[in-house]
Amino acid sequence: ACMLLRCRPLSLLPRLPAFLQRRRGCSTQFPYGVEIIDGVEQLRAARHRMEMEGKIVGFVPTMGALHAGHISLVQEASKACDEVITSIFVNPTQFAEGEDLDQYPRDLDGDIKKLSSVPKLTTVFHPPIAEMYPEDGAKVFVGLDELENSLREGQSRPGHFRGVATVVTKLFNLVQPHKAYFGQKDGAQCIVIKRIVRELLMNTEVNVVPTMREEDGLAMSSRNLYLSAENRPFATTLYKALKAVEKAFSDGLRDAGRLLLLGEDMIQREEKVEFLYLDLCCMESGKQYKDGENLAEDAPVMLSGAMQLGKTRLIDNLILQK
Repeated sequence: ACMLLRCRPLSLLPRLPAFLQRRRGCSTQFPYGVEIIDGVEQLRAARHRMEMEGKIVGFVPTMGALHAGHISLVQEASKACDEVITSIFVNPTQFAEGEDLDQYPRDLDGDIKKLSSVPKLTTVFHPPIAEMYPEDGAKVFVGLDELENSLREGQSRPGHFRGVATVVTKLFNLVQPHKAYFGQKDGAQCIVIKRIVRELLMNTEVNVVPTMREEDGLAMSSRNLYLSAENRPFATTLYKALKAVEKAFSDGLRDAGRLLLLGEDMIQREEKVEFLYLDLCCMESGKQYKDGENLAEDAPVMLSGAMQLGKTRLIDNLILQK
């Protein structure tokens, strides 16, 4: 079940780029033909116009630093919708103290150039923190009870999914999309978002798009920009371990403990990386499979993991199906 929690105020993000340092609550027609909106009321007005025109509206929330994986989400939305809205907002409530909030890559100009090539993408919502958290910072959160703690990614990053659930709820309230699109690369996040949509009775269809990968299998991620040339060859260690577990599953192995141990051993053998976790969980409920349990034959299972490579935290997952 979801619940509301209270918390202390936030610090503000670094200064916005010069071309966005204008009066809050404006919309700007960017040179590439995409409308940039930074105010809540302006977004509501744009959404009302779409409603009056009978448009099916798709929505792709992002934190920017867009890559081909993000663009694939927008392209999927454009296939099924009349207009697509994308948000670019580095959400501070999903970063814990000491994480990379200030270092997270930001390139709004480059992002808009990439988005401008996608048909039906008409609007980008790029708000300052004060628009999303107007009461002197975040004071009301959407809590997740046991779900956050049942997911290994949630255990690894305490408070992360509470922040995700809160900002997605706010964005869905503002955009009121018919369809929303997320990448399977953030598999645990997809489980969380489906849960809040279901339990908070939101009238939005959540679509999960397959992970886009580099030629060597590395899952595309904005944080890949952190990888040094020296460390990049080792970035596929997690993916290779996941693929080895997937093969063992395909060959008939169902014992969760043995499957996880196989993958963990592969990662631990690579001295360059720090093993963080491997996990097997039900795609629908998020329930973890424990040592000694056999994977269900009638429901898809998500195999996920995380590792640290230098300053870069990498996550990935695969779906195991009979």
